[in-house]
Amino acid sequence: MGFLYNVRKAVWGEPAATKAERRLIVKIDAFILTYVCLMYWVNYLDRANLNNAYVSGMREDLGFVGTQLNQINTCFYGGYLLGQIPNNLIMQKISPRLWLPMTCFCWGLLTLGTAFVHHPWEIMVIRFFQGVFEASCFVGVQWILGSWYKPSEIGKRTAIFTSSGLAGQMFSGIMQGAIYRNLNGRHGFAGWRWLFVIDALITIPVAFFGWLCFPDTPESTQAKYLSTEERILATERLPEVKVVRGKIGLTLIKRVLGTWHWWAFVTLWIANSNTEMFSTNGNYQLWMRGTGDYSIEQVNYVPTSQPGFGIVCTLLLGWYSDYNPRRNRWQVGYLLTITAIISGALMLSKPSAAGRFAAFIINGAQFAGQTVMFAWANDLTRHDDAKRAVIMSSMNMFSVAIYMWWSIVFYNATQAPDWHDGSIAMLCMAAFLGVVNTWCLWGQKRQEKQERLEGEGHGGSFDEGYDPEKVDDLVRGEEKGRGRVAVE
Repeated sequence: MGFLYNVRKAVWGEPAATKAERRLIVKIDAFILTYVCLMYWVNYLDRANLNNAYVSGMREDLGFVGTQLNQINTCFYGGYLLGQIPNNLIMQKISPRLWLPMTCFCWGLLTLGTAFVHHPWEIMVIRFFQGVFEASCFVGVQWILGSWYKPSEIGKRTAIFTSSGLAGQMFSGIMQGAIYRNLNGRHGFAGWRWLFVIDALITIPVAFFGWLCFPDTPESTQAKYLSTEERILATERLPEVKVVRGKIGLTLIKRVLGTWHWWAFVTLWIANSNTEMFSTNGNYQLWMRGTGDYSIEQVNYVPTSQPGFGIVCTLLLGWYSDYNPRRNRWQVGYLLTITAIISGALMLSKPSAAGRFAAFIINGAQFAGQTVMFAWANDLTRHDDAKRAVIMSSMNMFSVAIYMWWSIVFYNATQAPDWHDGSIAMLCMAAFLGVVNTWCLWGQKRQEKQERLEGEGHGGSFDEGYDPEKVDDLVRGEEKGRGRVAVE
C-alpha cells in the first residue's frame, strides 16, 4: 500500500484530505476533464485538417497560388483574435454549460461546409467564422479549470487538456492518410473533402455531450450528479475569490490594466506562442512534400511525431509545474527558451534531412507552454474571476494578433524549405521569452511579499486600488525592521 500510495502521489499529486473531497474530485475529473478534452481534441482536429488537406490534393483541386494558404490561416486567426475576450466575457453572464457546447456545434457545422468549397476565398470566409467560435475553447476552458481546481491540481489537468489538442493534431494526420488511401474518389468526393465531412461528424456529438453533462461553475452548477454538500465543498475547498463571477463594470478595466499581471502574462504568451511557429504553420508537412521524396501517406503520418513529442513534454512539464507551482513554472519558461533556441539554430544551420527532422520535432516541446504559462496566470489571478477571464483571453488574443502577420512574414509556404528568416526570428523570440519570463518571476516574488504582509495583518490588497509606491515603502519598512522578508 505504501508503494502504491507513493506512485499515486508522484503521478497525480497528494490525495485530498477527506473521502468527500476525493469523491468530488473524481466526479469533476470524470465530467469536466472528459468534456473539455474531447472539445479541445475536436478543436484541433478541425483546425489542423486544413494543412493535411492542402498537401493531400486540395492545393491542386482548388488552384492555390502563392501564400493563399497562409492568408487563409490569417483569416482564421483574425476571427480567433476577435472572439477571445467577448467569448470569456459572455461566460460571465451566460452559463458556460450552454455557451461552450453551442460554439463547438457551430464550428462543427462550418467544418462540414468546408467539404463543399470550390475556391480558396470560400475557405477564407468559413475559416474566419470558425475562428470566432473556436476562440471560446482554449481560453474558456483555462478559465473553467481555474474555477474548479486548486493551484496544486491545475497543472496536471491543464497538461491533459492541452495534450488532447495535440492528439487531435496527430489524429488529423493519421486520419487524412487513411482517408486518402481508402476514400479518395468515393462517391465523386476527393479524399481531402471526406476529411472535413468525417471531422464534422465527430465534432457535433461532442457538443451534445457538453449540453448534457458539463457542470458549469462551482457557484452556479445544477449538475444532478453533484449533491448539495459537494456543490458547497467545490467552492469552499478553493482559495477565496474576492471578486466573483459576473462582476464586470467599469472597474474591471482598472482591475486588469492597473496591475502587472495583464502586461506581463500577455507579453509572456506572445513570446511563448510565437516560438511554436515551426509547429503551427505546417512547416513539417510542407518541407516533406516539397522534397518529393515522400508519399502522400508519409507526408501525413510522419509529422505526427511533432505533436507526439509535444504531448510527452506537455504531460511531463505539467506534472513538474504542479510539484511546486510557485517555483517550477518559471523554471519551465527558461527550459522552453532553450528548446526554441535549439530548434531555431538547427534550421538556420541548413542541416541534413536528419537535422531538419530533429529541428521540427524538438519545436514540438513549445506546446508545453500552453499548459504551464496559463496555469501560472490562473494561479496568480484566481482571486478575481472576471479579471482572470480577461487575462486568459487577452493572452491568446494578443499572441494571435502577432501571429497573424508574423507567420506570413517569416514562415509562409513560399519560403520553404529553409525558412531562413523564420529561423532568425525563432532565435530572437526565444531570447525575448527568457527576458519576459524573468519579468513574470519578478512580479510573482513581489506578489508573494505582499501576500505575506497581508497575512501578517498589514491589510490592503495587492490588486485592487493599491499604490505601488506604498507597497514598496511597506516592504522596505518591513525589511529594515526585521531583516530581509522571506519569500517562499
